[in-house]
Amino acid sequence: MSDLSSSKSPHRITDLINFVQNGEDVTCNTLFEIVPVDFVHGNIEFQAYIFLCKYSGVIGSKKYIFRKCYARGCPDNLCPHVSQAVMIANRYLHRDYKKLLDAGIKLEQNFFSLEEMLVKYDTIEPEKDKNTGSMLTIHDYINIAKEGNKVEVVVNLEIIPAVEHFANQKTEQTFLMVDFDIKTLGRDSQFQRCLACFQTDNEAEEKSVAINTANDRLKILFNDFDDAKVQYKTCFFN
Repeated sequence: MSDLSSSKSPHRITDLINFVQNGEDVTCNTLFEIVPVDFVHGNIEFQAYIFLCKYSGVIGSKKYIFRKCYARGCPDNLCPHVSQAVMIANRYLHRDYKKLLDAGIKLEQNFFSLEEMLVKYDTIEPEKDKNTGSMLTIHDYINIAKEGNKVEVVVNLEIIPAVEHFANQKTEQTFLMVDFDIKTLGRDSQFQRCLACFQTDNEAEEKSVAINTANDRLKILFNDFDDAKVQYKTCFFN
C-alpha cells in the first residue's frame, strides 16, 4: 500500500468528505499531540502549547496523513489559558467528528484531556487565571449574529515563526494564524485560530500548500459570516 501523492493528499476534514462524495472508501484514525512551542510575535517571545490532531488512514488503497491545529494555550495572559484551550479544542473536535460521521466516515471519538496534559507538563497551573479569555468559539459569535444581533469582526492574518519541541527534538515551524477582534452585545472580544502551518526549512514545498489550506478554511468561514450577516472585510493569505 503506497501513500497518496502530495498533490492529491487531503489536508482538511473537508477534503476527506469530498473523497467520500466522489465514491472513495475512506478510513480515519486520530492521534493527539500537545506540543510546547516557542513563538516570536514582533518583539515578544513566549511559549504556548499547540493542541494538534493527526488524522491518518486509507483512501481507496492509498495511505494519507495530515494534522490540524485545534487551539493554542498559554500559561500566561498572551493567549487563552491551557485549561480553556482544551475546552475550545474539544468543541471544534465535536464539530469535525459530526461532519465526518455525517459523511459516513466511521472513527473513534477521542478528545484532548487536561488531566493528561497537566501530568505531562507539571509546570502548568490548571486554574492560574479564570479571566484570560472566553471559551466561546467563532461559531458562537456566528450564532449570535443569526439570532439578529449586530456582530462586527475585524480579521487580522499573521504568519508567525515558531519552534516546536517534541520527542526531544526541535523543529522550526511557521504558523498561519487569524486573529478576530469582535464587537457584539456591548462587549469587545478577541479570538484566535491556527489555519495551517508548514515546516520552515521546507518552505519551498510546503508554504503554498499551507496557504491554500488556510485560504480554503477562510472561504468556508466567510461564507458562514455572510449567511449570518456578520460585518467584516474579506482578506486572504498571499
